[in-house]
Amino acid sequence: MSTAHRPRKSPPPECELRTREQPTCVGREQVVLVGLDGFERWLCPAHAAALWLTDPTLRFSAKTRPQAISAVMSQAFGGGGRQ
Repeated sequence: MSTAHRPRKSPPPECELRTREQPTCVGREQVVLVGLDGFERWLCPAHAAALWLTDPTLRFSAKTRPQAISAVMSQAFGGGGRQ
């Protein structure tokens, strides 16, 4: 048996737009949107959909899993999304 310690994965960062007073986050997938300046925004699918629909310069980062992009599309276009 090995005594080496494996590093634990750190939990994904929370949605940048989540507030304790009004938690409007929907979806568990972590979405990374990137602006023209290269700045990354780490968001939940609901907040990512809202930003993506209002800012056409945002694009999905390669760090975003396909399931998360699907959840954003569901939020954006009324598919209900997964929670």
